[in-house]
Amino acid sequence: MRLDLFLKKTGLVKRRTIAQNLIRGGLITLNGKSTKSGKEVKVGDIIGIKGECYIVKEIPHGNVKKNDRERYVERLNDCDHTG
Repeated sequence: MRLDLFLKKTGLVKRRTIAQNLIRGGLITLNGKSTKSGKEVKVGDIIGIKGECYIVKEIPHGNVKKNDRERYVERLNDCDHTG
C-alpha cells in the first residue's frame, strides 16, 4: 500500500493530501529516510512523523475503523535506530 494512503487509513494523518504535503516537505520518513508518497509500505517498516516513530504491524485491506487502528501501527518510544 502507498505510504500516503497508509497514513490516511490508519489515522496517523487526517487526509491524504496532508500526508502528501508532509512527505514532500520531508516531515515524514520511511525507515529513517526521506521518501515519496507512492513508496510501498511493508510490515516491519518504521514511519517517522515529526519526531515520533511508528512500526507497521499489518497492512489494512479496505477501510479501517477508528477502534481498530492500533492493530496496524504501534508507536515506538525510541526513534534512534531508524537511521
